Amino acid sequence: MNIFTQRAAALLAFLAVPFAAFSAVEEIPVTTQSAEARLAFNAGQAALDRGDGQQANDLFRAAVAADPNFTYAWFNLSNVTFSTEEFNAALKGGELGAAQASEGERMLLEFNKLFLDNNFNAQLELATRLTGKYPNSVRAWMQLAGAQAALNRFADQRATLEKVMTLAPEFSPAAFTLGGSYLFNEPTDFAKAEKYYRKAIALSPGVDMYYWSLGDVYRGSNKLQDARRYYQLALKLDPKDLTSPIKLGHVNSFLGNFDEARADYDRGLAAAGPANAGFLAPFKAYTYVYAGDAATAVKALEKLATDIDGFGAEPAQRLNAKVFALTNAALVAMWRGLYDDAQRILARRAGLMRENAKVVGTPAFSNIQETQIAFFDGQLAAWRGDFKGAKQQAKKVAELVAGENNARKMEPYHELLGLVALRQKNWKLAVSEFRQADLTQLHNKFQLAQALEATNAGDEAQKLYKEVALNNFNTIDFALLRSEALKKTTS
Repeated sequence: MNIFTQRAAALLAFLAVPFAAFSAVEEIPVTTQSAEARLAFNAGQAALDRGDGQQANDLFRAAVAADPNFTYAWFNLSNVTFSTEEFNAALKGGELGAAQASEGERMLLEFNKLFLDNNFNAQLELATRLTGKYPNSVRAWMQLAGAQAALNRFADQRATLEKVMTLAPEFSPAAFTLGGSYLFNEPTDFAKAEKYYRKAIALSPGVDMYYWSLGDVYRGSNKLQDARRYYQLALKLDPKDLTSPIKLGHVNSFLGNFDEARADYDRGLAAAGPANAGFLAPFKAYTYVYAGDAATAVKALEKLATDIDGFGAEPAQRLNAKVFALTNAALVAMWRGLYDDAQRILARRAGLMRENAKVVGTPAFSNIQETQIAFFDGQLAAWRGDFKGAKQQAKKVAELVAGENNARKMEPYHELLGLVALRQKNWKLAVSEFRQADLTQLHNKFQLAQALEATNAGDEAQKLYKEVALNNFNTIDFALLRSEALKKTTS
């Protein structure tokens, strides 16, 4: 799991409202003597509540400028950074005043430090302790929900969010996060996702993020025109919003309106700040994948990894955006048989990831980077038919993650062995390995379906193919697999 994916899930579960909003709530204490810092901090919380990460970043930076010892503000800043280096720097900033901070603030800071170790089990333990110390804190329970989601414990996450809604009935982020859980996490339930998104809208009708999230429910239900309507409504609420045009681009991509989709993405990129633009720009390249032109997509993504230098973002932000673009390019190249391109791209990507590790400067983070490098090298070896090399890389992955306190740490190992077995047509072994991989990833779900189909488990295979074909959320996996999965569901 990518560190930015992990943090996004945690941030979604940590959206905030002013502390005094609910009489029954006793929040984690906030430690600052600066009225100016507290004002910026509260404004940053409001920006988080409406999903404006860039504005929240600016406001939390203002808070720590006014009070460099403001641990809570540094913690919140770490949640809205755009690179691992910024994230790590914010955590180091939080240490400045940690001795004077409340115990809850120190626990929050420690929670985010554990992202750099992939230590999800310890995060869950810490969040549980946090709710024990602050049993009436909405923020503490939301933190626990994020930790549960990171471990794919979605039933527990949903129960926790229901508790938050009981504790603070007017707290719209709990309903919003619960809607997201039913939309994205297994078992999905689009009717419940719509119910909770509509509840969030009823509580906070002016938040554009809630409307485009409701549009996502319709997109996931394959009601693309309804989805488009809610994205357009969100854009009317905030004409400067960068997300709604991007989501309109997704709908046009799925409908085959590629020129319109590229124009939508251009509008979204124009509205995005420099820090966001590099992470959003790959969507435009996905249109070529949907159109069946993998070579052009690879070239566009490689070019993007160079062009990012001119976007105006900070160096650390550029580095992570480049890795993201090259990761997408490598996946396209491998899945479409452009193996020489994939090898070149992965070499470039590995250099950037190692540069990233040097900047962060911790052995644990360096280990995470080396794990990802070995994992992708193993994939390429398997695609090329070098099964011995792929298994060697799988063994290396297992060795690298051995020390992690993370119940999901072996998923990449099983994914590599599953890919080897699939390519060798060892169908039963492939089924066994993919069942132990991360099945929230569409490519693993698709490959498990392929192996099941080959073992005559047609009903389960068809179910999985349908889930992939109608996923309708724009990832590189979906761009690569949608067309083939659709064919499987109609064959």
